Amino acid sequence: MSDIVSMLFLGFVIGLTGALAPGPTLVATINASLSGSWTAGLRISLGHIIVELAIFILIVFGLAALAQPYMAAIALVGGTALILFGVLTILGSRTASLDPKGTLPAGNPVVAGVVSSAANPYFWIWWLSVGSAMVIAGLEGGLLLAAVFMIGHWAADTGWFTLVAAGVSRGVSILTDTMYHRIMAACGLFLIAFGIYYIIRVVVPS
Repeated sequence: MSDIVSMLFLGFVIGLTGALAPGPTLVATINASLSGSWTAGLRISLGHIIVELAIFILIVFGLAALAQPYMAAIALVGGTALILFGVLTILGSRTASLDPKGTLPAGNPVVAGVVSSAANPYFWIWWLSVGSAMVIAGLEGGLLLAAVFMIGHWAADTGWFTLVAAGVSRGVSILTDTMYHRIMAACGLFLIAFGIYYIIRVVVPS
């Protein structure tokens, strides 16, 4: 039970770090919410989840078996990527804003969620390093743990995008930029700390 709770927490915090980062999906959420509906966040999240579910299935039924002999190398790459993403998150937190200047074409929020995710280079870099490594590590404890990681990850995405959509649709600010910066910086520090732990666990196995 403790492994499930730990994996759920890990998925949530790592997922929250990605969701908080300014990018196409956040912009799509804000744009879709301007119509006045807080449910835009849920629908954007659904599109995002559709893309990630396809990747998750591919890893579980294909890449995981191929990657088994290279677990140590994957863990080192994943841990290093966590540290780098943590540094980038801290650096990005200095100028991040919930009022992005970019826009995306209006349309179906679910489609916008799919397109804004699939068209984001950061998204694919994350999945080719951190995401795949974490799912494969979860699979060492069984499919349930890997699925729990994804549930935590999706809970973070859905919770954040819905919160942003609710604020935008009502014309209120969810967070001040200062609060937003501090939350992002804290998430960045967590990523660095966990990345170091993840690498140590591989270099110095128990």
